[in-house]
Amino acid sequence: MDTADIRRNFVAHFENDTRWGAHTAVPSASLLLDDPTLLFVNAGMVPFKPYFLGDETPPYPRATSVQKCIRTPDIEDVGRTTRHGTFFEMCGNFSFGDYFKEGAIELAWELVTKPRDQGGWGLEESRLYPSVYVEDTEALELWKKISGLPEERILRLGKKDNYWSMGVPGPGGPASEILYDRGSEHGPDFDPTLLGPDMPSKLEDRLLELWNLVFMQEELSAVRAKDDFDVAGPLPKKNIDTGMGLERVAFLLQGVDNLYEIDVMFPVIEKAQELTGRAYGTNHEDDVRFRVVADHVRSSLMLIGDGVTPGNEGRGYVLRRLVRRAIRSMRLLGCEDPVLPELLPVSRDKMGETYEGLKRDWQRISTVAFAEEDAFRQTLRAGTAIFETATAEVKQAGGSELSGDRAFALHDTYGFPIDLTLEMAAEQGLNVDEVGFRRLMNEQRQRAKDDARAKKGAHRDATAYRAVADSMGAPVQFTGYAETATDGAVSALVTADGVVDAVREGDEVELVLDRTPFYAEGGGQLADQGIIELSNGARLRVDDVQSPITGLIVHQATVLNGEVTPGLEAHSEVDLARRMSISRAHTATHMVHKAFREALGETATQAGSENAPGRFRFDFSAAGAVPESVMADVEARVNDVILDDLAVQAEIMSQAEAVRSGAMALFGEKYGDQVRVVSVGDWARELCGGTHAGSSGKLGVIKLLHESSIGSGVRRVEALVGADAYRFLAREHVLVNQLSEALKARPEELPERVNDIVEKLRAAEKELEKVRVGQLLARGGELAAGAEQVGGIAVVATRAPGAAGGDVRTLALDVRGRLPAGQPGVVVVIGDADGKVSVVAAVNDEARGRGLSANDLVRAVGPLLGGKGGGKDDVAQGGGSDASRIDEALALVRSEVGKAAS
Repeated sequence: MDTADIRRNFVAHFENDTRWGAHTAVPSASLLLDDPTLLFVNAGMVPFKPYFLGDETPPYPRATSVQKCIRTPDIEDVGRTTRHGTFFEMCGNFSFGDYFKEGAIELAWELVTKPRDQGGWGLEESRLYPSVYVEDTEALELWKKISGLPEERILRLGKKDNYWSMGVPGPGGPASEILYDRGSEHGPDFDPTLLGPDMPSKLEDRLLELWNLVFMQEELSAVRAKDDFDVAGPLPKKNIDTGMGLERVAFLLQGVDNLYEIDVMFPVIEKAQELTGRAYGTNHEDDVRFRVVADHVRSSLMLIGDGVTPGNEGRGYVLRRLVRRAIRSMRLLGCEDPVLPELLPVSRDKMGETYEGLKRDWQRISTVAFAEEDAFRQTLRAGTAIFETATAEVKQAGGSELSGDRAFALHDTYGFPIDLTLEMAAEQGLNVDEVGFRRLMNEQRQRAKDDARAKKGAHRDATAYRAVADSMGAPVQFTGYAETATDGAVSALVTADGVVDAVREGDEVELVLDRTPFYAEGGGQLADQGIIELSNGARLRVDDVQSPITGLIVHQATVLNGEVTPGLEAHSEVDLARRMSISRAHTATHMVHKAFREALGETATQAGSENAPGRFRFDFSAAGAVPESVMADVEARVNDVILDDLAVQAEIMSQAEAVRSGAMALFGEKYGDQVRVVSVGDWARELCGGTHAGSSGKLGVIKLLHESSIGSGVRRVEALVGADAYRFLAREHVLVNQLSEALKARPEELPERVNDIVEKLRAAEKELEKVRVGQLLARGGELAAGAEQVGGIAVVATRAPGAAGGDVRTLALDVRGRLPAGQPGVVVVIGDADGKVSVVAAVNDEARGRGLSANDLVRAVGPLLGGKGGGKDDVAQGGGSDASRIDEALALVRSEVGKAAS
């Protein structure tokens, strides 16, 4: 049974169920959801979280899905176990206050054990071991009743394995697993009656967890850890959340040894074997590398497909790490040529059978992936040069080990993988301090975890918002599409202390109204600002507007005067000038997006934006810098459309209708079944919840300022619109007139005239440089002739005021070359320029024969100058910041020479 059949079989099992009721089949959500606590969707239940938390009313009582997931903590384990994959698909069935434990257990057991010709998987009951939470006697009895298994075959596990929570206060409950015994070749024999409350780690490969059934029945409070929390009481509605790893079932049903060998992954390994000339299954370390390639190529494909681009932080960093680990693994397998053009299409062809967008968006996906591989190959070249310098220094010092901090710097600063460092160090006959490297890596990970925890803690507990939403009974009505002033009433007040009954002058408050014209920040559009006046005369200034949970609009405001209490009538007025300016920017963003796609192709997809008063920022996918000619064409195209004064309209339609109409959806945005489509005439059409100008003509003019890179494969354009663009162009016009007057040239002649002036300046600078160097070297003969004799060694220790590093080195080498032939000589020159001190020591062969080293001299004077340095025995250089001690440093040079001479 191939993976696609298993996926279809799973969904059909629940869609067609008559015993507990047909389940609604819900398509997989994007890997990117607007959740501040998650980088990626990491479990099948994540898209349903608002229903479980009570933030939204589920549109169906039962659901089933096969959800795309990414889990990043397991990256280091990929390929080393049979269980860990970065990207995976989680099959699940969900009940929202409908059936509970009996239904979940019966549905799961039936699918797992029913013969294949009857729509099941036909797994042998003798290999199946259900598990229950040790205190859940109800689940134990249901398993005995439904499966017919004796009690000793049902494992009782503790909170660590079989109690589920989200890690924060909210719903939780006992869980039940279906485990599959893979046999003695995957772990030691065991007595099921002796297992518990914790599953021994040595059995994790043998007793493979197939399916996890969560019985959400309790409200948790004071969650201190996964197995340390308080139970506040029962949930008003009991829910079911299950998760079954598609890949795990696939490798069992396909008779292969692990998830990397299933039909949607192994073809990548086969291609990798072809490219490397090595065979899978003959060497453990090579097998791990082949598996890493299979997993990371597929994971990268799915991430790019959902709109992630490589970067140095967050989601982009995860993708970059996956791509680079795949390339590195292929290199360690012996292939140093570009590999993604060969491997990625193989994964696309397999995964594209289910996710058709991978084939449709292939041009964009491949452009991003191949550009990242090219960038990493350049990184490898640069890192190799740094590595060779580091190893040369180790050997010169007589060492045999590359320090942990050098290995970590190669990894962290230059993106050089530790495995590659180990391999290349071994080729040089050196060891690497892996313990020190791992310690620094762990410290970095801990800092990242602390930062993530701090950021997570920065979000106010949603309990207060949920309480407000529950008390209102209906979502806040947003009237801002049609009006900018609305009458309503105060529904609730939230402060740092939670929901409060009153606030007074000077207080900062989060105000909830039943109706509001204020737009909450979202979709790249900044929030509205304005004034709220209450029926008792109180006034508030609105500085920001957010939507912390679905259906709730919260005004972050300051009380200007009076007292505010719930129930008061409210008149809200949006700052109209600001709203109109932001709306023009948002419409301009849509138009620029469309124009770039016309100019660069369909791969120029929006990757982010910010719409602010009078200006906007637009990020989009592109392999490289956008030529100036393209920027000019895009600007001209958009301004032509502005002159056409096309109507800007918004329509509500189903997602299917929106797709058929040609509307674009943005990656990571959450859309409901009904979506809002904003059109600029018949030209640009996107799914969008923001506010817009009434027609393109109201934008006035758009001016693109510049474009730049913000990460591999992503460019950023910044622009002005409306009055801001006009004022910028007016300033530019004045500047051009001033230059024309000063240079006595027409505006169209200015570029050529300015280029002529620049060339003349460069020529003059070169002449001045020749004169300056000549004057500097003219001192060389004088300094050499005046060398001091210290114990038979000619010493020149001098100061060079105004000389920087390059000049100091030039002078030192020139003086050394002028010293008498055959006599030991030492030259140390210290210059100071622009607050920086530069020191260079040059020692001839005869002086080195007397035991003198330029490296030792620079290291000796470095601390006096507030810096450090080093180099070779013949020439070394350094720097510092304390020019007041230069004379002291020169005296120290003479002293050090004297010691060596004696």
